[in-house]
Amino acid sequence: TRRPSGRAYRAPLNSSVRARMKSSFVCPTCGDTHDGLPTDHGWKLPDVVWTIPEDERSNKAKFNSDLCQLGNRFFIRCLLALPFNEQPDCYGWGIWVEVPELDFRRYVELYDKDGSGEPVVLGTIANVMPGYPPTLGVPVTVQFQGSTSRPTAHMPVGSKHPLAAEQSTGIDNQRYHEILVAIGSASRP
Repeated sequence: TRRPSGRAYRAPLNSSVRARMKSSFVCPTCGDTHDGLPTDHGWKLPDVVWTIPEDERSNKAKFNSDLCQLGNRFFIRCLLALPFNEQPDCYGWGIWVEVPELDFRRYVELYDKDGSGEPVVLGTIANVMPGYPPTLGVPVTVQFQGSTSRPTAHMPVGSKHPLAAEQSTGIDNQRYHEILVAIGSASRP
């Protein structure tokens, strides 16, 4: 993720907002405690796979941290980035996107290669994202990346979903706090 050029950055979160937030968090991926506030949130599986009872899941679906197949449904883990507009960097949603089988197979072919020159593929969000109107099934475009980065998901031009506006114009610190509250990393004012 890169800081958008030309974007004005204002002061960081004010002290009253910071006081309502946890100053550290336990990472659900590595289990370690990190200082500061989380700047990403992700799902280990697409929601439809997560609902399968744990003792049956590995028999019904094939998955790792980046790829998932459930019968004739195919999913790729992607990053949907929302740029901050009052601080550097972005907030990253680690979402699963359902894609057609041919696009999934192409991604697997390019998994250890640079796929950033590939055309975008169409997909739909496969997770319910807290703090938003329904996201399950919302259309996105997916751009493959280099071998060390997950593909990026982008809201299509003309989308009326709030994620589209946030991805285009960024999120301020108040909205960042609302997202942290929605995912359980901060308390309400």
